[in-house]
Amino acid sequence: MITTDYVPGSPCWLDLGTPDVPAAAAFYGAVFGWVYESMGGMEGGMFRRDGKIVAGLGKLTEEGARSAWMIYYGVEDADATTRAVEAAGGTVRVAPMTLDDSGRMAQYSDPLGGQFAVWEPGTDKGVELVDEPGSLCWTELFTSDAAAAKEFYGGVLGWRFNDMELPGGGGTYSLVTPAGLPDERMHGGLMELAPEHLGLTNGRPYWHPVFAVPDCDAAVAAVTGNGGNTQTGPEDVEGIGRLSVCLDPWNADFVVLTPAAD
Repeated sequence: MITTDYVPGSPCWLDLGTPDVPAAAAFYGAVFGWVYESMGGMEGGMFRRDGKIVAGLGKLTEEGARSAWMIYYGVEDADATTRAVEAAGGTVRVAPMTLDDSGRMAQYSDPLGGQFAVWEPGTDKGVELVDEPGSLCWTELFTSDAAAAKEFYGGVLGWRFNDMELPGGGGTYSLVTPAGLPDERMHGGLMELAPEHLGLTNGRPYWHPVFAVPDCDAAVAAVTGNGGNTQTGPEDVEGIGRLSVCLDPWNADFVVLTPAAD
């Protein structure tokens, strides 16, 4: 589960880069009931649910970049993490930078091309609502080489992994837990897919967020009814719940999940 105590290595923030901020704000408002709070102008702002910040939204400015969600993981020292990324064969996309007294951020690519970010907290620890309907409940990496990904992220972020076999011969799924925490604090997973099944990124690995929803089918109807689409589902997954991999109108991917009853 994801919590807001934000131990090092756990997801603490996410934001969407999109070519159309007002339209994206309307889309996610319709799907999740989020309320958009502009920071002024057309460049971006925050999404809130029940008054609490659940994600950020910004104008996509990187030339040639696809619209996508960026997931940030908490670290104690962004500079030390940057050195670890480089030593492990990753790439620094945005060098560590200070955002007033809020904290410091940096963005990277893993050695296979999967993009992620880190946050060294100052006064701002991260999003204010997680693991509740309409908020982040899981993070997931689709990668072309699971062993290499585990070696990289284990070294850089201190994660440990537990492998499980998916039903029906669906492959191996690796569950991710921050260092030193019990299994109930697992916050994500990674799965190896052939490059031809990574079509959104032309074969490059990618991260995406999973959002909890009270009714997966209703959420999917809101996605498709507001210009989005689905890659898979809705479908029931034993022990997990009912889920669908969705695309917003600009092909940014995310998952909606109605968790299975305990």
